[in-house]
Amino acid sequence: MTKSFSYKCTSCGYTDEYTKLVGTCPECGGEWLELIYNLNETAYIWRHELPQRDRTMWRYWELLPILDKKHIVSMGEGGTPLLRAENLGAMLGRRNIFIKDERQGPTASFKDRQASLAISVLKEADIKELVVASTGNVAISYSAYCARSGIKLWAFLDSNVPHEKMREVTLYGTEVIKVSSNYDRTKQVAAQFAKYRSLFLDKGVKGISAREAMKTLAFEIAEQIGRIRGVGWAAPDWYIQAVSGGMGPIGVWQGFYELYRMGLIKKIPKLAIIQTDGCAPMVNSFHKGLETCEIVQNPASIINVLATGNPGPAYPYLRNLVLTYGGAFVKVDDQASFRAMRVMAQMEGLSMEPAAAVACAGLIKMVQEQLISPNETVVINASGHTFPVEKQILENEIVRSHIRVQNLEKEVVEEDNKTEPRQRTSEALPQEGLLTALRRLDDRVQSIVIIEDELDARVLLRRILQYTRKYNIFEAADGNSGINLIRTEKPDLVLLDLMLPGIDGFTILDMMKADVELRDIPVIVITAKDLTSKDYKRLSGRVESLLQKGEFMEEELFESIRDVLK
Repeated sequence: MTKSFSYKCTSCGYTDEYTKLVGTCPECGGEWLELIYNLNETAYIWRHELPQRDRTMWRYWELLPILDKKHIVSMGEGGTPLLRAENLGAMLGRRNIFIKDERQGPTASFKDRQASLAISVLKEADIKELVVASTGNVAISYSAYCARSGIKLWAFLDSNVPHEKMREVTLYGTEVIKVSSNYDRTKQVAAQFAKYRSLFLDKGVKGISAREAMKTLAFEIAEQIGRIRGVGWAAPDWYIQAVSGGMGPIGVWQGFYELYRMGLIKKIPKLAIIQTDGCAPMVNSFHKGLETCEIVQNPASIINVLATGNPGPAYPYLRNLVLTYGGAFVKVDDQASFRAMRVMAQMEGLSMEPAAAVACAGLIKMVQEQLISPNETVVINASGHTFPVEKQILENEIVRSHIRVQNLEKEVVEEDNKTEPRQRTSEALPQEGLLTALRRLDDRVQSIVIIEDELDARVLLRRILQYTRKYNIFEAADGNSGINLIRTEKPDLVLLDLMLPGIDGFTILDMMKADVELRDIPVIVITAKDLTSKDYKRLSGRVESLLQKGEFMEEELFESIRDVLK
């Protein structure tokens, strides 16, 4: 079965029939395209045929950008339950709170809707290879659906994605590239890679598939509330979701808007956009009255899936919706979100991912601030199931570096003022890229020892080194093995992590400087440790340079991956 519909460019107004996958406007190059369907015909079909259809997201296929049903790639996504939060509602004095339980998707995330539609569209376009950047859930969903459809997937994951999620992505046969930086930088690297290899790049909220897939949440919610009220279709007063890039609420709003235009619902819900306090570019910008978003350069939230500092075009779009149709931008801190996780598990029996708990924490705050009245109906998107990584996330936060050079210099200068003048720490410890440091050492370096306990970091360092030159590379995963390797090989250079099992990097430096055969070997320290002024004094004059993990890769990472994967 086939259908016809058209698309419109929101930048220049160009309109044409949709006959194949289109990513940008052929007239002006605009990336934000909106689809135009026959809503009157769809309303008639849905009134008569929907009751007989399977309860998956594909029951709404008339309003999804697939031309022929034979290309649909599905694992039963959608059709998730709408659960009344009885106990939470009683506690808050709001009896009409509902949880849209997206934890029950094929990979336990609402991203399964996006993956199903996106991969179906690619299959229809006969695209065989795909690049995606992700904080975890998108990569897992896309990996599952790509495996089912035979599409090769390259998933670029930022360095804060837990190893458990990376392993799950790898399980599906996806090529996983870990980028030692934040999510915004990861998206840039993925885009560069896709352009270099001439591969299709998933553009998230800018792509048609992502937004269109999220409409199915609105369709289901309206059907489900309608059944509860015995009125066919009905909209809630509020739709609440925690956001990173903002794709979910944009698509959900579009779904309610189309239902309203079809005459199936009488109102469009207000949107509540919830972000974490450590990364809330939309919330902060909205409350400052800004039309464009202030970018958060260094996200501080440990809830990694929401740590997008630059939401791009999603913010002005959502801002306009909230100002026009009502709603709120709210932020909550990480601890409130983790408390909400416990509340939802212990009061409602719902174990949800931290991002979903952010939405629940936002609801609680909105009730406290009397933004939601007792008689209003609220739907919260429980975007995914608890993944057993919270402990690791918290542990990583302890060692994750947020040092900036200017803060470091200020701390050291203040410490130096208490003592006698000496060389500035920033001069004693050059902070540069790895390739810059290697070029400075030039031909003196033929053999290198890497001492690093994290396998992923060792692999990445080895790739960068192999890209530069055919060095003789030796590796050790702990301090004791590392110093023995240095004594045996007497390398031309040591790349040294400071936090190691057994003896630490500081001790290795002490042992090297005490050994006449080893004392002149250059050492480059690569660390995520939050260094104190005392630490810097211990390193000053003893190492070639200092590289902070997650901050020194930049173009080097892309270049090394590009060449190794040729």
